[in-house]
Amino acid sequence: MKLVLFSTDGTRDWQPGAWVPNGVVPFSGLVRAGHSPQHTMECLIDDFESLRAKLESHVAQARPISHGQYRLGPPLPRPGKISCCISNYWEHEQRERRDLNLFLKNPDAVIGPGDTIELPEFTEPWCFMHEAELGLVIKGPAKRVGQDRWRDAVFGYTAFMDVTARGQGRTTWPSNRLMSWLGKSFDTFAPIGPCIVTADEIANPNDLHVRFWNNGQLRHNYNTDDMEYTVPEIIVFASQIMTLHSGNLIACGTNHEGLGFLQDGEQVKIDIAGIGSMELMVHDSLKRQWERGIYMGEDSTHHDAVRRHRPGAILK
Repeated sequence: MKLVLFSTDGTRDWQPGAWVPNGVVPFSGLVRAGHSPQHTMECLIDDFESLRAKLESHVAQARPISHGQYRLGPPLPRPGKISCCISNYWEHEQRERRDLNLFLKNPDAVIGPGDTIELPEFTEPWCFMHEAELGLVIKGPAKRVGQDRWRDAVFGYTAFMDVTARGQGRTTWPSNRLMSWLGKSFDTFAPIGPCIVTADEIANPNDLHVRFWNNGQLRHNYNTDDMEYTVPEIIVFASQIMTLHSGNLIACGTNHEGLGFLQDGEQVKIDIAGIGSMELMVHDSLKRQWERGIYMGEDSTHHDAVRRHRPGAILK
């Protein structure tokens, strides 16, 4: 099932429902209402197995609200934790396997489908870039999860954009790695959506096609089978460090071959097979400009590997 938060009155009074091919089916009166939209989704995650039969019957019989009559919000409007893998893609096995590492991203940075990424009026970061990633939606509490129980901690999957302020080259701003989460945590730098797909609908999260377009130009274009550390390994690792709670999000990292600049007026789109797609706009009050295209600088990826595996890629 594809779970969403949506509104029909033009406000951000998000309500839970199911996203179906011809619209949205509201869950009014069927699920616990939390004290916030995030809490409502957490209640739905916790109660889902006991409600599944009732919800599936309701979705099969109800008349959906048709497209154009509703607006989707971020399915997790303010996760208690957004944990993000650093790198985590082989990019054609150009290097030795690196240690798995995570950073925390500001939960207040979350926006959803149709929203606008606002580039901050900071002049020190060199540029701003996109990273398209698979997001793991947690069911908790989960602590010290064993390799054979990783599925117990994964409620579902969503699409995630890790918008990043960059220093010179590919370095996250500021250059001090201990502080690099700051360049990831500006307001609007964590788009999530369009939905949460329950885990039963994704047979293998390490075989999903991820794509990202900027003004129609395909940039990210990779499969999650290229992860250095797979989804089960990520869950095991993260749960050894911290307790994972329902509604937390873990972003699995990105293939950096598709990194590109974001600038004023652009329309971006992320799509993950089996999950869906969402579009957002980019706004920059300073109207800064960078060379369009995929960034392939000296500290980016292995050019020979790109030529072998993606001969049509733009090498900068």
